[in-house]
Order: sequence, then C-alpha cells, then structure tokens
Amino acid sequence: MKVSQVLDRKRSLSFEIFPPKKDTELENIDETLEVLAELKPDFISVTFGAGGSSNCNRTIELARKIKYDYNIEPVVHLTCLHYDRDEIDGFARILRNEGIENILALRGDPNPNIPAKNDFRHSSDLISYLKAKDDFCFLGACYPECHPESSNVITEIKSLKKKVDAGAEVLLSQLFFDNEIFYRFHDECKIADIDIPVIPGVMPVINAAQIKRIVTLCHASFPKRFQKIISRYEDNREALFDAGMSYCLSQVIDLLASDIRGIHLYTMNNPLVARRICEGIRNII
Repeated sequence: MKVSQVLDRKRSLSFEIFPPKKDTELENIDETLEVLAELKPDFISVTFGAGGSSNCNRTIELARKIKYDYNIEPVVHLTCLHYDRDEIDGFARILRNEGIENILALRGDPNPNIPAKNDFRHSSDLISYLKAKDDFCFLGACYPECHPESSNVITEIKSLKKKVDAGAEVLLSQLFFDNEIFYRFHDECKIADIDIPVIPGVMPVINAAQIKRIVTLCHASFPKRFQKIISRYEDNREALFDAGMSYCLSQVIDLLASDIRGIHLYTMNNPLVARRICEGIRNII
C-alpha cells in the first residue's frame, strides 16, 4: 500500500532503520525487525548510501525482507546526486519488480570522494523524472530548522514547494527537539499552499556521543530544558537513556495531542527505543 493511502484513512506510526554495512550482517537485522513488527508500524523506511550498487542492493534486500517476511510496507530512500538516468532507471526497475511502491526521494550529500553527476541536481528533479514514468508514491524530506544549504526560511519553503509540485505526496521531517519549531514550520507550509501531510521525525537522544554527532550532522537546536537534562545526566549512561527517552516521549505525546498526522521515529536500529516509545503512546495514537 502507498503511504499516501495510509494517511488518507488514519494517523501513521513509522520507523526508520538503516542496512548493516556488511551483507553478512543482514541476517542479524531480524532481531530488530521482529520487535518493530510487533509494534505494528504503518511503514518502515530504509536508508540508502551513495557510492555503488552494493549500497542499493543492501537497501533493497532489507526492504524486500520488511515487505515479504514481516508484511510491513517499506519506504526506500533513493538518492540521486551521484547517479545518472540509466542508473536511476535500474533502481526503479528493481523496486517495481519487487512490488515496492514507496520512495523517499533525496538529493544525497555531496561526497568529495564520489563525483556528482549532472542528471539530477535536486530531489525534485528525481521526483519529476520518475513520476512521469512510474506509479510510485514519492515522499520528500523537509527541514523544520532549514537545510544547512538554505539561506533562509523563504528559500527553504520555495525548495520544498518544488518537491510538492514535482509530485511528492508526503513529507518526512528531519529530527528536531523543540516542537514549537515544528509547529511554526508546519504553519509556514500551509501558508505556502503545501497541503500534503507533513510527518515529524523524532529521535530519542540516549547517549553523549549521539548528541555530539547530531550537533555536527543535523544542526538541530537544543532547548534549554533539554540542555539541562543532558548536563545533569551525560556522565550516567543509564540515567541519560531514561531521561532521553522520557524527553522524546513527551515530544511525541505533545505532537499527537496537536493533531499532527503521524510520527516517524528514527530508531537507530535500536528496538528497545521503539518499544519504549510505543508502550508510552499505545492508548493515544
């Protein structure tokens, strides 16, 4: 089923996971998937890395496992900056043959070790190209605190509108830790006539190393309330886990109470994280 069809009838719960770096480790992902399947998500998105067919193969193999072994709809991340039309056509053909209907279209990050190609400079180019040829449901990424390359909110919203006009049917957000930032962004989307579902992406921060990585990669701002939690418990791994999970759960409950259309949980392949959050909202969502 297409994600857009799910959202036509209900509020969604979904997870993101990433393929193991080695093909031989794919077998070990079943422990994670078994727990996630018990939580009955509407879909699971699978990340994708640039730089060769092996990345695509692991993503598609994991998506196939999710769909046919666990009867859950997969959403395959597909980047385009480092691929040409023939390569994208090849990926799309494999997905079509596997019965995979949902693609999260992404530009992908520039990589100094892998030259960019000229066919797709933006994710909107990828959506436009495949939309004319295939009947996939396209999801787009959005950034409540602006993409690092956007000069301001106006530029960010204009770029987002291009994705929607190209054929994106659902938007998944980058993680954030201040719900007010998401609500403001959500309102800005409405003003710009972006009337498709905007699903917030939420991730529990459960260890100090993770916090540093997020600051570097995602440029997410940390509210004072969250900073206080980090400062108090950063040297106590167990306490920080509990505090991080509680903070995330409070975010999710607030979002659901505000009638947001769904929750997308960045699990970092940690089934305990997903289970804890889902137990906390089982009577809410």
